[in-house]
Amino acid sequence: MPPDSAADEIAIDEIESGLPAPSDELLPNVVEALVFVSEDPVPPALLARTLGVSRRMIDIALDAIAESLSERGLRLQIGPDGAQIITAPEASRYVEYFLGLEAQRRLSNAALETLAIVAYQQPVTRATVDTIRGVSSDGSIATLRARGLIEDSGRAPGPGRARLFVTTQRFLEHFGLERPQDLPPLDVLAPLPPPDAPEPLEGMGATASEPDASTTTDETATDEATDEAIDEAIDEAADPSTQSESDAAPASF
Repeated sequence: MPPDSAADEIAIDEIESGLPAPSDELLPNVVEALVFVSEDPVPPALLARTLGVSRRMIDIALDAIAESLSERGLRLQIGPDGAQIITAPEASRYVEYFLGLEAQRRLSNAALETLAIVAYQQPVTRATVDTIRGVSSDGSIATLRARGLIEDSGRAPGPGRARLFVTTQRFLEHFGLERPQDLPPLDVLAPLPPPDAPEPLEGMGATASEPDASTTTDETATDEATDEAIDEAIDEAADPSTQSESDAAPASF
């Protein structure tokens, strides 16, 4: 994500003020301090411009910071919006209790299923998610968008240009991941479908990666027809008083 103009001006002022670039030994400490004081994730490119060093040096410094924090109660998270310091995943239960976070903000099983599909298949269309789950995912997608866990990333190049979804920086925060690459590999998860699953019914053999022509046609029509309904669902999902019991039920990922 490109930095805002105000952040650009700060970086330019600092460089033009004559501040010397930090030494190689000092650079990780300075980068850690800047990330720590920032309220939002800091793009590595902005750190490089601010400190007058190369992007490669910033990446090396970020790796050093991540390693130094790995055995402590904090972690360095690097996501699509930039770098930020977060609490360690193993401390999450205690942090939630200390801050009094509400259990009702946990995701339902349906939302978690949808989120897992987006995380491993991204960028992915709604029709592909529906095909994998076997049911409509409009409500789950609306909930995930309202929570800031997924977002639109453009349109698919095929007919109808279906909407594409990807995970966000908030997704990494929610599940305590430092980088998108930290998702467990699929080969260590339960196979889909399980080995003892019955054979698919006739006419249900289309795969998620290669939906048939009717699926593409349905997706084209449905995406356009449900945009307004999904936006309304996002408003409802953002209001805890409108959540259903199934959406409020706690679940783990």
